Amino acid sequence: MLRSPELPDCFYPNQPILISPNIPTPTHSLYLSNLDDQKFLRFSIKYLYLFKKSVSSDILKYSLSRVLVDYYPLAGRLRTSSEDDQKLEVDCNGEGAVFAEAFMDITAEDFLELSRQPNRSWRKLLYRVEARSFLDVPPLVVQITNLRCGGMLLCTAINHCLCDGIGTSQFLHAWAHLTTKPITTDLLIKPFHSRHVLKPRNPPQVTFTHSQFSKTTPTKDGRPPPLQLDLNQYLQSQPLVPACLTFTPSCILYLKRQCVPSLKCTTFEVLAAHTWRCWVRSLDLGPTHIVKLLFSISVRKRLKPELVEGYYGNGFMLGCAEATVKELVTTNSHNGVKMVQQAKLSLTDDYVRSTIDLLEDKTVKTDLSSSLVISQWSKLGLEDLDFGEGKPLHMGPLTSDIYCLFLPVIGDFEAVRVLVSVPESVVDKFEGYMKDFASGEDNGDANGHCGQENGLI
Repeated sequence: MLRSPELPDCFYPNQPILISPNIPTPTHSLYLSNLDDQKFLRFSIKYLYLFKKSVSSDILKYSLSRVLVDYYPLAGRLRTSSEDDQKLEVDCNGEGAVFAEAFMDITAEDFLELSRQPNRSWRKLLYRVEARSFLDVPPLVVQITNLRCGGMLLCTAINHCLCDGIGTSQFLHAWAHLTTKPITTDLLIKPFHSRHVLKPRNPPQVTFTHSQFSKTTPTKDGRPPPLQLDLNQYLQSQPLVPACLTFTPSCILYLKRQCVPSLKCTTFEVLAAHTWRCWVRSLDLGPTHIVKLLFSISVRKRLKPELVEGYYGNGFMLGCAEATVKELVTTNSHNGVKMVQQAKLSLTDDYVRSTIDLLEDKTVKTDLSSSLVISQWSKLGLEDLDFGEGKPLHMGPLTSDIYCLFLPVIGDFEAVRVLVSVPESVVDKFEGYMKDFASGEDNGDANGHCGQENGLI
């Protein structure tokens, strides 16, 4: 077993290569919607998988070249539009995805122990592409790392401007499908490429207030107005450590029972409200400070007409709940759940269209100044990925950052792992609030305490 939580270095037997579609694909510019090219999304979604047994790199490279025929924009390159330098598009040129192969002198068991606490050394598991800017990084970067025991770590970086969580899961399952069924010619779900269904109206019609966004308006002398306390900046200015807690079905049921019979709620609603409340309580903010909860919601079925099956672009928006610290932490905990539910209900077709039109103004940006952002990975089927040697032993992000992730628990579909980085000085307090949510009643399960798995992860 490893004595240090730091991963050893990777050994690369060969230089990474580019994997292109194995037959010619369309060459054109792919329009990206206003939901796709937000500055908020200009990064790559980095997934990390651990498999007990490795899959031949030749097989993976061949199946990747096949799946890129269908998902050919992922083999292209991002660029700014010739008509608007604030607008991004994809040059579908078939240049290829980066594929790196490495070896690391650890075992799968070693990594499972380390997986309880992500750290910066995990970045070694993804080949770093030397690039001048975000635009120069290929939309898809893959690294497989073979382990001493015969296991394999798979890390993928997929550009968020091209895919959302549903889209990335759809792509990865398509790749796995062609790996395990090499004779197959058709995918179970065909990707739908066009983003024009989410084009803004002409002229734009912003008919709602969109509190998840902010806009800096210069004062009369041309200077931007003074900013209020930027909580996000404050958090980023100090050491952050990842806190990870697993909520079992019994813990989630207890949280829900606190809301019934007056309020019925989903697992996401109750867990999002609980996490938001604990996060705010642990930071000891002033009672009048306004805090927001931003969380991803798929709008695929909220639009009229609904987005077609196979749409793998960004088909989500951020729901926004907001309250003063006092309203959130000193009143009934049901209030947070109600605010999450109201935020979800507000995302109608009209609201989504208004948002798309609002984003025509490139000075508008996602308001992260006093927000906790939650992204739900726990219901995307990411933990079911199988390249022919069984489902993963571990699935999660490559790194832990300031955003909160709701992650799947391998082997328990109803459980949820909550991962969020908080200031080192408040991590114990945050954990305590997250685990001890009983209101003095006997919930029949550890008296309202939800523990972590073997300590902080």
